[in-house]
Amino acid sequence: MKAIIDIQNVVASAALGQDLDLNSILRIFPGIEYRPEVFPGLVFRLKKPKTATLIFRTGKMVCTGAKSERQARRAVLMVVDDLKRNGIVISGKPSIQIQNIVASVVLGGRIDLEKATYSLERTMYEPEQFPGLIYRMDEPKVVILIFSSGKLVCTGAKKEEEVHRAVTKLQETLEEKELIRYEQERARRTT
Repeated sequence: MKAIIDIQNVVASAALGQDLDLNSILRIFPGIEYRPEVFPGLVFRLKKPKTATLIFRTGKMVCTGAKSERQARRAVLMVVDDLKRNGIVISGKPSIQIQNIVASVVLGGRIDLEKATYSLERTMYEPEQFPGLIYRMDEPKVVILIFSSGKLVCTGAKKEEEVHRAVTKLQETLEEKELIRYEQERARRTT
């Protein structure tokens, strides 16, 4: 069965390599959120792509809410262009890095979490505290929350390709160790 992978959030950081006057930005863009007594950065929201970019005095930025690596990079560049177009002097191009990708996954089968705890390495499962098994994969380096429903949350990837590789690898391991049972299998056994 093919896993359904849905990227939920891509977090990108960027550095402009220069200080910024956040109060000047606030005067030019009155819709921006900036409360320095609560948080040191301002929040610059875009409608398309629907993202929020935190901008700090140091010229560092953090963009959240994008649904792909490409969209995250585009959002940062759009914010920088918007600032430049409105009189904020920015000398260079931002250096952008993807920090984290969070994806939700549907495998389409039931997973035996008790058995998975013993069959997989680097797991933590305390059902009284949290209904999912926490699995730390070494290669690619991600953390996957595994639920008995066959749903997963994959976090920590730096590239979308890593998410796909991690999910494929986990699914193959679950199948190989007979830790997942797909709906068709159950239907065949009852008829």
